[in-house]
Amino acid sequence: MDERAALALLETELGPAGDDAAVVDGQVMTTDMLHETTDFPAGTTRYTAGWRSVGASLSDVAAMGAEATAAVAAYAAPTFDRAELEAFVRGASDVCEAVGAEYVGGDLDDHTEFTVATTALGRTDAPVFRSGARPGDAVCVTGTLGRSAAALELFERGDLERANELFRFEPRVAAGRAIAAYATAMMDSSDGLARSLHQLSEASSRECEYECGFAVESDPLPIDDSVREVTEDEAAALELATTFGEDFELVFTVPEDAIAELTEEVDVPVTVIGSVLESAEITLDGETLADRGYTH
Repeated sequence: MDERAALALLETELGPAGDDAAVVDGQVMTTDMLHETTDFPAGTTRYTAGWRSVGASLSDVAAMGAEATAAVAAYAAPTFDRAELEAFVRGASDVCEAVGAEYVGGDLDDHTEFTVATTALGRTDAPVFRSGARPGDAVCVTGTLGRSAAALELFERGDLERANELFRFEPRVAAGRAIAAYATAMMDSSDGLARSLHQLSEASSRECEYECGFAVESDPLPIDDSVREVTEDEAAALELATTFGEDFELVFTVPEDAIAELTEEVDVPVTVIGSVLESAEITLDGETLADRGYTH
């Protein structure tokens, strides 16, 4: 099974697992695991690994519209190299500081492969779930798309300084909290824009009394400039921006009459890329947008 099939199996025992994080009595909790062979290309510094791994969990907190409070990481490696371990902790601490959270520790273990398991905590009295998108809402994204895809190509080319810079994203915690006052549904784009839209559609259609889909246009899509550094083909750039994933931006729906006020409140660019439909179809420029994205 791939990850989605495994989740579907688990849902038969645990119920729908449809959100970026769990919320229990206002406490937001989420966990992630990253491995050297699947998540850290050759040339990824331990500082970047610390930043990115903890940042992935903080992004889940952001997707719930919550305040991030703390994070921990379990660090496993074949050897405990002093410089690498110190760099990892600096990266983990710095990404927490960037969003107003605190890195409070974790665990160490001996392992044949560099592996990191992270947990982030937050709090909110009004979480935003993936369900709730309403026909007529606008669908929006924060920031830009394709940054991680460009980073991977630059790692392969040996441009390690630039690649590491692109790999260190800032979790949209502040933006998520501001958006939460207006959004009807929200998640992060770690699996890619196309897959995120399908997941929002599934969650909203399941929880609400109507079918929910999206009509998205390519012209307004905020493709990161770095994508065009690694490809001159516009079709390839669009493909990377919509399906590669690992960008950790926020994808959300909001009433159209709230967009102007929302954009003034949010500290990063927000782009309207389409609208919510009262049908299960998901289209890009009028053509069916397949459910493709990041798969373990």
